[in-house]
Amino acid sequence: MRKCLTAAAAVLLMAGCSAEQAQPPAKPVYDLPAREVRPDETALHLPPALNGETEFSVIGLAAGLPSLTGSHTEFEAKGQFVRLRLVVTGKGVSGIVFDTRRQQLVTESGAVIAVDNQAMTIKRQPDKFELGRGVRVEFDLYFDLPKEAKPMVLRAFGGPTLTDMKNLTGTDVKLT
Repeated sequence: MRKCLTAAAAVLLMAGCSAEQAQPPAKPVYDLPAREVRPDETALHLPPALNGETEFSVIGLAAGLPSLTGSHTEFEAKGQFVRLRLVVTGKGVSGIVFDTRRQQLVTESGAVIAVDNQAMTIKRQPDKFELGRGVRVEFDLYFDLPKEAKPMVLRAFGGPTLTDMKNLTGTDVKLT
């Protein structure tokens, strides 16, 4: 009997070791070419965050910028300009009107800073646009922070959804 139990245990052990569990097939992905980070920017490798039906990926940060140069003017910061490179992706079943000016930056001290409209205009960044299902848009957000302020969090607002028609609740994306 003991030999039978030992033999049965050996068979089960070998069956468990030799049979690999089938892995689900990998989903196909797009190959997006890598791009160099801008000289004044730090690449961020943060996990994407979701607000409603919009996915946010912050991919770059530049802080301490004293001024901005546009096609027609140079614009001085009151303190320092902070630029975030942002990728938004529509994940819902329908499109939303995405408002870049609604995004906020939270500093280390807890101050909430709105997007700087004049800086966004000078750098020709989008204002509002239709973000459709599966659409991916990449752009910069500009904020004017006090010189000593440290950016800590992007408070991201995706847009109205069926469960949050006014989109009152943002999603905090930590920048560290």
